[in-house]
Amino acid sequence: MTFEQEWAELRAAAAKRTSTQLNSLPAEGGGGGGGDGKDLVVNRDDLGAIGNDAYDLLGRLAKEGDIARPATFDAATALTNGNFVSGSAVLKVHDYWQTHLRTLLDACAQISNHLDFSKAQHAKDEAKIEGDLTRISVLTEYMK
Repeated sequence: MTFEQEWAELRAAAAKRTSTQLNSLPAEGGGGGGGDGKDLVVNRDDLGAIGNDAYDLLGRLAKEGDIARPATFDAATALTNGNFVSGSAVLKVHDYWQTHLRTLLDACAQISNHLDFSKAQHAKDEAKIEGDLTRISVLTEYMK
């Protein structure tokens, strides 16, 4: 078996393992909501905790994810100046790491910001719903 054939088989097997699978509802009806009628439950404390974790990860990653960058760049420069072919490969690793680090930092920031926004928006929605229900209960009292 050639390398290309083996590589193609491995890629096909990996694609099968990682393909998206959709869950289906049971044939006996039901919406997966546990029968209590609640489709979505938001706990502000949970949102806040996850948002804080994302923010902490962002801070640590920004600080610790860049530690090796200067040394890697210096090594790539030294290898290239010494006419070593591996210098360009080390520089490529340096560049890839920087690209992926920025992407990950952006994702952590977006998660943190989104969860903070969701928490605040949920609190506003909750206050509005409570206010609307209070007005309805007052009307109900007048109708008695």
